[in-house]
Amino acid sequence: MTKEWQLELPKLLISVHGGLQNFELQPKLKQVFGKGLIKAAMTTGAWIFTGGVNTGVIRHVGDALKDHASKSRGKICTIGIAPWGIVENQEDLIGKDVVRPYQTMSNPMSKLTVLNSMHSHFILADNGTTGKYGAEVKLRRHLEKHISLQKINTRIGQGVPVVALIVEGGPNVISIVLEYLRDTPPVPVVICDGSGRASDILAFGHKYSEEGGLINESLRDQLLVTIQKTFTYTRTQAQHLFIILMECMKKKELVSGRRQQLCIHHWDYFECAVELHEKQLSLGLLSHSGKATP
Repeated sequence: MTKEWQLELPKLLISVHGGLQNFELQPKLKQVFGKGLIKAAMTTGAWIFTGGVNTGVIRHVGDALKDHASKSRGKICTIGIAPWGIVENQEDLIGKDVVRPYQTMSNPMSKLTVLNSMHSHFILADNGTTGKYGAEVKLRRHLEKHISLQKINTRIGQGVPVVALIVEGGPNVISIVLEYLRDTPPVPVVICDGSGRASDILAFGHKYSEEGGLINESLRDQLLVTIQKTFTYTRTQAQHLFIILMECMKKKELVSGRRQQLCIHHWDYFECAVELHEKQLSLGLLSHSGKATP
């Protein structure tokens, strides 16, 4: 990427995850999300990773980039990592060292989806499947890990910090959060509370779970019912996802094992993300008001 695209190493890598189906964000939260994301990228020279296609959370990222482009000449490196098998108008993308126009108008009858035109770069993963996500998952995580190991400060051996941002999302997003939190070192995760589905379930667990990821029985039952209704799950499926959720909640404390002492108030997403990284906190929330809480 630094060789082929002549990109400078980022000072921060923001990996955005969430719902792939289209969903609405409340205007205030959409504004907080967009402004915070753009500020993070512009202030630090961050790269933004997304799923690249023009649906769901990625469309909201595209809206923020479009709004920024209309007001500023500053370019933001936004890299979409998508499976080749779900991309519409693939024939427009075939070639080597050529400039080709790409049709971003989607066919409403197609099960495929177009790429989001506000991204600066794309990486397309092909495992031979058609109409399925998944080919990009391992590639994206391995690439994030590789970038995190690149030294941006050789004197102190500092690598590129990675922060995950979660907006809405299906049940797999909760598993993605756990994978980040179990990484070595753990990748900080910022959750957009109020954006729906997985994010709201994570936020509920974050708010009401106690030290060690424990939650009282009445709230446990309430959470299980919410999981069932949200994802149209059976009781058994909900219980399995609940276990994964509680494993995430065990990571609310400092990585060192000490109890969390830092409280973050009145700050936007960017400051929350940077603070999470610098203080080695593992999980934070972004609320409607734009206030971030650990």
